[in-house]
Amino acid sequence: MFKLSAISISLITVFFSPVSVFANDEGMEVIEVYAQKRKQTLEEVSISIATLNGDNITRQGIKDVSEVSGYVANFKISQNAAEGTPPALNIRGVGLIDYNTANTSPIAMYIDGRPVGSANNQIANLFDVEQIEVLKGPQGTLFGRNSTGGALLVRTKRPEDGNYGFIKAGVGTDEWRRVQGAYNARVNEQSALRFSFNHTDYEYTSYNVFEPSPEAGLKQQDARLSYLAEWDAFSLYAKLEYGHWDGIVQPVGSIGIFKDPVNGVRCTPAEAGGPGCYDAFGFNDGSSDYWAVSVNNDSPHLSIYKGWTVQGDWQISDSQQLTYINGFNRLDRRHAFNCDGSPARLCEGELGLKNEILSNELRYSSALDSDHLTLGLFHIEERIYQDNFNDILRDMRGLLDTSLTNTFFYDNEIIVKSVAAFAQYEWQLNDAHRITVGLRYSDETVEYDSISRLNTVLDINQLEGVTIPYYQVMGEVKDDGLSGRVAWNYQHSKSLMLYYSLANGTKSGGYNGGLLATGEQARMADYDPEELYAHEIGAKYNNADNLSLNGAVFFYDYSKQQVFMNQASTTPGAPPLQLLENVGSSTIYGAELAMQYKLSESVKFRGAAGYIPEADFDEFIDPVGNVLTDNRLPFTPKWNINSDITYSLPLGRAELVSTIGFEYQSEYYFDQNQNAYAMQSGYTLWRGSVHYEQGDWRIGVWGKNLFDKEYSHLKFDLSAFLGMLEDFKGEGRRLGVDVSYRF
Repeated sequence: MFKLSAISISLITVFFSPVSVFANDEGMEVIEVYAQKRKQTLEEVSISIATLNGDNITRQGIKDVSEVSGYVANFKISQNAAEGTPPALNIRGVGLIDYNTANTSPIAMYIDGRPVGSANNQIANLFDVEQIEVLKGPQGTLFGRNSTGGALLVRTKRPEDGNYGFIKAGVGTDEWRRVQGAYNARVNEQSALRFSFNHTDYEYTSYNVFEPSPEAGLKQQDARLSYLAEWDAFSLYAKLEYGHWDGIVQPVGSIGIFKDPVNGVRCTPAEAGGPGCYDAFGFNDGSSDYWAVSVNNDSPHLSIYKGWTVQGDWQISDSQQLTYINGFNRLDRRHAFNCDGSPARLCEGELGLKNEILSNELRYSSALDSDHLTLGLFHIEERIYQDNFNDILRDMRGLLDTSLTNTFFYDNEIIVKSVAAFAQYEWQLNDAHRITVGLRYSDETVEYDSISRLNTVLDINQLEGVTIPYYQVMGEVKDDGLSGRVAWNYQHSKSLMLYYSLANGTKSGGYNGGLLATGEQARMADYDPEELYAHEIGAKYNNADNLSLNGAVFFYDYSKQQVFMNQASTTPGAPPLQLLENVGSSTIYGAELAMQYKLSESVKFRGAAGYIPEADFDEFIDPVGNVLTDNRLPFTPKWNINSDITYSLPLGRAELVSTIGFEYQSEYYFDQNQNAYAMQSGYTLWRGSVHYEQGDWRIGVWGKNLFDKEYSHLKFDLSAFLGMLEDFKGEGRRLGVDVSYRF
C-alpha cells in the first residue's frame, strides 16, 4: 500500500517530542504529574519520572502501553509470549518475564487511580488519553504492594465544560484499520459526560505459510463512558469501560538448534534458526524470510473486560481534602497457543482465565503552610480462576514412552487479599531544603487451590487416552511488612533542583499457577516476598526557556528476588520445569539522562539514555543444580537510547509537523540462564510521522520500524524438550495514514 522510499523522503528532516510538547513560543511547557497522588510540577518531585502526553500518543500512532518503552530510558515492555498473554514490564532491571496468568509484575500499574492488579491487565489500548507517567524506583509508600521496580500511571481524558468531539480513521499495511473518537457533552454548569471508543483491526507483520491455518490478526474494540461533576466542596468522577478483543494469535516461529538431530550435532547460536538447523524432529520452516513461519496456528484469542472507577473528592477546608477511590474490573480470556512452532502437534494448549479485582482507597491530605501530609487506607481483593491445558507430544502417541505423551489440565483458584495503611509527610525546612518521609504497612494473604488432571495413554490401542485425577494442592501464603521512603530536595536555584532518595519496595509472596508437571512441583510452587532498597541521586533542570534536563544515578540492593525460571527437566525428553523462585539477592546500578531542547521556534529535540553496567544475580544455584551466580538479569540491556526531533513549518493558516526518531537497545538475554541461543542482539528501530493540520482537520502519515529491523519479543527455550526455541517475533515495518476531524 505504501512505498518506504516515498515516506522516508518526507521524514528525513523530522523528529517528534514524546515526553512533552512545547505549549507556546515563549518557553518550555510546565509538566504536571500525579506521582505523589496530587498535582505537582515535574521538577518538584524527588522521583525519576518520564511522561508521555496524549497528543504525542496520537501523532505517533502508539497503539498500547507496550509501545511506551521506546520513549523512556531504562524502561522496557515486551509482549512476552504473544499479545494477549501477560506482558513483561522492566524498569532498571526489575521485572518479571513469566507469561503465567496467575502472576503479578513488580511494576505497579494504575489507570485513573485504580490498580489493575495482576499482569493479566497490564496491556491497555491507548485512546483518548491525557498523560502517561513512568515512575522509576520503588514506590512502596503511596503505591505499595508490587511496586518494587516502579509504577506506570495512565490518566485518561476527563469530561470538561463544552460540547465538542473528534473522529479519527486510519488505514495501514498488513490490513491495519483503526477508528477512534470521543464526544464531550456539557450536562449543566457543574457536570459533563465524555464518551470515547476505539476499534482496531489488523494482521500481524509476521505471517504463516502453512496454508491450512487461518490468517492471524486481532480485532480490538474498546469503549469508555465517564462523568465528572464539580460542586463548591465536592467532586465526583465515575467511569465505565468495556472491551472485546478476538482473533487468531500471532503465529510463533521455530529456532531449530540441530544440524543433525539424530546424532545430537548442534548448530552454533549464530546459525540456529537458519536453513541448515532443525528441531529434534527434523523440522525447519524452509523459508529465508525472517517474518515467515510455518505452524498449525488455528489458535483463537478472546478477551472481554469490563469495569468501573469511582472517585469522590471532598474539600473539607482550604487546606484539607478527603479522597475515596473505588474500582472493579473483570477480565475473561481464552488464549490458545502452539509452542512447537511447526505443523506438527507436539506442544499445544490454551490459557483460560477469569480475573476479578476490587479495590478501595481512602486518602486524607492536608497542606500545613508549606508542608504537606498524606494519610491513607488501602484494600484490594483479587480472584484468579485458571482453566488451562497443555497437550504434549500428541503426534508421538504410540511412538514414544506413554509417560512423555500426556495432556496436562491445570485449574487453579488463587485469591489475593491485601490491606494497607500509609502516611507521607513533606517538610519544607526553608526555601532551599525539603524533606519527605513516608511509611506503609501492608498485610496480605494468598489462598490457592491447585487441581490437575492428566490425559494419558493406558492402552497402546487407545491413543486418545483417558483422563484421570492427577493432584490437588491447597494452601495459603501470608506476609506483612513495612515499606517506605526518605528523600531530600535541595532547590539550588529557580531552575535547578537536586535530590537524594532512599526507598524500599516489596512484592508479596504467592503461588505460581503455571504448568506444574508433578504433584511435588505443585506443592513447591509457592514463593516468598521480595524486597528492594534503592539509593538514588538526581537532578532536574528547567530554565523555562529552551532547555530541560533530568538525570539520576541509582544503586539497588535486591533481596529474595522472585525470578521465573524455565529449566530443562531432569527427565530426558520431558517438558521443562517452569519455576518461580526467590533467588537470594542481586545487585543493580546505573544511570540515566533525559533532555529536551528547543533549538528554535520550529525545531525541538528530545533524547533519553540509560546505562546499567551491573544487573547480576549474586551467588545462587537453582533447584535443579544450575549455577546462576553473576548471570545478568533478563530483559536488561546495558545501553538503551531513544531520541526524536520535531520540525514545525507554518503554511499560512495551516501547519506541517514532521518527525523522526529511534529506539536503540543493546544486547540482552531472555532468561536467567544467560543462554546464547536465548539472546537478543542489539537493534535500532526507526519511527517517524508527518502531519498536516488546517482548522479542524488533521491528516497524518506515520511509520514504525521503518527499516524492517528483525528482532524478537521473546525466545523461549525448549531446546532440551523439542530441540528448538519458540520465537515470538517483534513488530515489523508498519506504515499508516490517519485522518481526523474535530467538531
